[in-house]
Amino acid sequence: MNQTAVPSAEQALAEQMRDARRRTLTLIAGLDGHQLMGPRLPTVNPLRWEVAHAAFFYEYWVLRQHYGEKPGRPDVDALYDSITIAHDDRWDLPLPDMADTLAYMAGVLERVEGHLAAGPDPRRDYLARYAVFHEDMHTEAFTYTRQTLEYPPPAIAAAADLDWRAGPLAGDAAIPGGEFHLGARPEDGFCFDNEKWAHPRKVAPFRIARAAVSNGEYAAFVDAGGYESADYWDDDGWAWRSAAGLHHPRYWRRGLAGWEQRHFQAWRPLAPDAAVIHVSWYEARAYCRWAGRRLPTELEWEVAAAARPSADGTTLDPVKRRYPWGDAPPDAARANLDGHALGTIDVGALAAGDSAFGCRQMVGNVWEWTDTVFEPYPGFEPDMYQDYSQPLFGTTRVLRGGGWATRARLIRNTWRNYYGPDRNDVFAGFRTCAL
Repeated sequence: MNQTAVPSAEQALAEQMRDARRRTLTLIAGLDGHQLMGPRLPTVNPLRWEVAHAAFFYEYWVLRQHYGEKPGRPDVDALYDSITIAHDDRWDLPLPDMADTLAYMAGVLERVEGHLAAGPDPRRDYLARYAVFHEDMHTEAFTYTRQTLEYPPPAIAAAADLDWRAGPLAGDAAIPGGEFHLGARPEDGFCFDNEKWAHPRKVAPFRIARAAVSNGEYAAFVDAGGYESADYWDDDGWAWRSAAGLHHPRYWRRGLAGWEQRHFQAWRPLAPDAAVIHVSWYEARAYCRWAGRRLPTELEWEVAAAARPSADGTTLDPVKRRYPWGDAPPDAARANLDGHALGTIDVGALAAGDSAFGCRQMVGNVWEWTDTVFEPYPGFEPDMYQDYSQPLFGTTRVLRGGGWATRARLIRNTWRNYYGPDRNDVFAGFRTCAL
């Protein structure tokens, strides 16, 4: 009887590398030389630089730091090291042409694959997995760069027969109080330094929305004059809104038939039941004040996503879930990830992905702002890439859950994202809690 061979851990990791690279190449496909550089903006990188930077990460950590190999090009550090090259200088570098850039990227991938084929090596595999996830984070950035710069949508959507129309989802989930271990555990496998380690926290009972805020709900705030009244904004938020000249979310406009939203380069009617996206922390907080609600804390968010009630429902069970629905990896029936929907879907869709408390889409669709400042957990120690988390402590806000362009292999309940409170270009929305 023929049996299908199960790939080794190294073979599976090599396929993840190839998959990440295919996504990178798909996201720059069809762009001309001018588009691959783009304008000098604080929120994006030139794509011709950024795709090679992702390859440089593999080379630097796996090939050079682990194996002591020489760089694939003598000038790579001066071209692609994001730690030493200031953001605004990346447009002025003597970057290779696209053919040479792709050749460098392919050469790095081939060399790393050759080492993976040699058999197990725990440290090498850790570094390679870190590099895959690093590229995954950049492919999400490539995707929002295409949105920011009004480029055509990338060819990453799934089959057209998938249907995510399900309408709204009203109401709150009641979460009991108790003790909860916030963060990742050593037995959970790979995680980033800012997730380490799980530590006990007390949480009071609270009520959290079963779904993220929808476009229709947010439009009610806009139509009620929410952007015109300082009463709903804190001082920094109002100053930001005023300086930006915003009277509605960044990618909205009023059309003849109502609100429209720009999706990459095309305007289309606003989908009322889809999750609102491209709103800043300031905007999320203003909406909450108008609605008589609040943002969840990071602790509350992870409790709602990962915990489950005790047998009598009065406290929290000590068992944590890796994903809201359990420990099975994400699929299209549970979470809007991997870019397959090419945007946000109805907040009532994907009931199979509910948490133990009935909260929907806590993984996928939109990154969700929390009210928590991004800070280290007790006993924090930086990983080998010391600038991954530390420079952003104290100045950014925590987001949880992943968005529609997040790669499924990257996300889990303990994963922490972080952006400044003014960022409205990323794939971020929010859900609310009762006061």
